[in-house]
Amino acid sequence: MPFWNNGYFWLAVALFLYGLIVYALWRAGKLGRDKPLSLLGPLLMVKTLRGRQLIERVARFRRGWNLFGDVGIVLAFAGMISMFALLVYGAVRASSIPASQAPSPASALSIPGLNPLLPLGYGLLALVVGVVLHELSHGVLARANGIRVKSLGVLFLVIPLGAFVEQDEEDMTAATRRRRDRVAAAGVMSNFVLAVIFFLVLSAVVTTSVHPKASGVGIAAVFPGSGAANATLAAGDIVVSFNGSATPNASALVAGLAHARPGQTVTVGWYSQATQGLTSAPVTLGAATAYLSSERGNRTAEAQAFLGISEYPLPPQVLAGVLGNPFTSDLQGISLRGGFPSGLTGSLLFLALPGTQMLPLDGTVGQFYSVSGPLAVVGAPGVFVVVNALYWLVWINFLLGIFNALPAVPLDGSFLFRDIVGGTLKRARPKMAQGRVDALVGGLSVLISFTVLLLILWEFLGPYL
Repeated sequence: MPFWNNGYFWLAVALFLYGLIVYALWRAGKLGRDKPLSLLGPLLMVKTLRGRQLIERVARFRRGWNLFGDVGIVLAFAGMISMFALLVYGAVRASSIPASQAPSPASALSIPGLNPLLPLGYGLLALVVGVVLHELSHGVLARANGIRVKSLGVLFLVIPLGAFVEQDEEDMTAATRRRRDRVAAAGVMSNFVLAVIFFLVLSAVVTTSVHPKASGVGIAAVFPGSGAANATLAAGDIVVSFNGSATPNASALVAGLAHARPGQTVTVGWYSQATQGLTSAPVTLGAATAYLSSERGNRTAEAQAFLGISEYPLPPQVLAGVLGNPFTSDLQGISLRGGFPSGLTGSLLFLALPGTQMLPLDGTVGQFYSVSGPLAVVGAPGVFVVVNALYWLVWINFLLGIFNALPAVPLDGSFLFRDIVGGTLKRARPKMAQGRVDALVGGLSVLISFTVLLLILWEFLGPYL
């Protein structure tokens, strides 16, 4: 493959050009702590004074905001531990997978349109909402705790990566540890609260208005010339039974095929989008070797019966259940490796839905559902837009919250980490000079930041080494 078709090459070029621009700005005297342009580590900060009056008005309700910040400290600390453990697990796993299964460079960036999991429109909407409210909450908590806000603005690293609210450093240094931590945890807390709010709205919309047309296996595509194609099954249809047995999921359909043989005629029942109703017909099964080259289990593809469809990983009724209430939804035999409880399995499936190719809810997947209830007046396309937007608002806000809890500069977790370590040192060694404490905390903060960065990079580089 030519080097210019490699994503890592273009990422390196973009970072090099970004570095040249930043260097040119520095040489021209455009960068400085008290100037409209400054640096936060490798990030370029573009500052403005607009928005400070709005923050001042909202921050008047100090008691409520301080409670908000106190809860945020606890949640941010829990998120810090959870996310760090997840990165360690991901790095260990990366060492045992082949290079062919390594994630692409684009998936390292949570940029809608570039990351294959994030749709441009819905992803951009959710990212803007999540980042803006995340940063505004920092400013609100700062003012609620008597800390001045110097500026607001946008962060760049090649492209816009987020927003920021800059607190007065002298006020932050003079503030008590608890006040500083409230400000640091405010962004994480705001994203978690937004995720909960949007999830509750999503659950209400799905449970009242979106209903699967049938329970079964959703068809993603039909192989031309196969038994399914000859029986007029099509993408968007739902297989509900195979030879008299219900097929609530793909495993049930595979089990039915395992007891059949190529050339056998069986009865298949399905929901037909063409007739908008249930139907059944005899289908002559083919041999898997005509369509598949790999072996399955202990039986070769030649010996396996093949219906002639490719199915979605989740049945339509399970997808609707996970979107509506992942904690109590009936997963109908769907399980994850590790034997998680059903509530946790549903929650993990909710977060993993972008990898199933069943979202956004439109196109072939949208055909699996009918719309009724209070939102039926806007029609199925309008309801699906609402569902898609709400899902990505939940997903991205949760991701922003837990990612920003990481103890790495310039993320919110780094400030909490410094205060936690500094407070622990002072309690353990009360006679230690403050300068010595600050030096130890600073060194440990740099070390943990590089560790986090290495763990992230290892997930993408480990499979190649």
